[in-house]
Amino acid sequence: MQQLLGSLGPGLLTPHVEPLLSRLRMLLERDDISADAVEKRIHIQRVNARAYEPEHFAPIATAVLQRRRIVIDHLNRNRHETIRREVSPQRLNYYRENWYLDAWCHLRNELRSFGLDAIQGVWLGTDAAQEVAEADLAAVLESGYGIFSGKDVQWAELEFTPSRAQWVAKETWHPQQQAHFTESGTYRLRLPFSNPTELVMDILRNVPEVKVLGPESLREKVRESLLAGINTI
Repeated sequence: MQQLLGSLGPGLLTPHVEPLLSRLRMLLERDDISADAVEKRIHIQRVNARAYEPEHFAPIATAVLQRRRIVIDHLNRNRHETIRREVSPQRLNYYRENWYLDAWCHLRNELRSFGLDAIQGVWLGTDAAQEVAEADLAAVLESGYGIFSGKDVQWAELEFTPSRAQWVAKETWHPQQQAHFTESGTYRLRLPFSNPTELVMDILRNVPEVKVLGPESLREKVRESLLAGINTI
């Protein structure tokens, strides 16, 4: 808890986090455990965290909690262009060691997730944020796989070898996943996705001990990625 709180970006919670960290140290030392020893012996390694501008966290957190609109300069890495948008923040999302802002984009008139590492400027507005119902947030941002959103959901079916199944069976790939072991010992996993990008990456890290049983469009995406990788060797 101490390390996770220490890694929290600066924002509205900062005045409350510092006393909490001090209190954690006092509790440890009261039980004759050195806080320095805990930091040395318990290690949390954030290997996938992408750097973001610390000064952006405070206005974003303020807008989220005070329900105010903000203007952001957002970098689209695929097109190598920065787009200025007015957004209504809905929530901050900490996913796979990185912060994302889930917001209603007034430029595109739809829900979007913006990685804080891709935000290059933030201006706090005075207008009230447009509210989006929790059910709508879940339908768009949580029905697919990973951080990629979308309402057009398909279902992937994967089959893992018995040796790989020992690990995958302990993992949660999606809250709505369905899974079972076959008589031969393989492990079949069925889960929803909308944008296949992140799902393809997670499938590839299990190659060659995974098969994509369906849909065919997902099989083709994985096949294309494998061939592209071979061609770069």
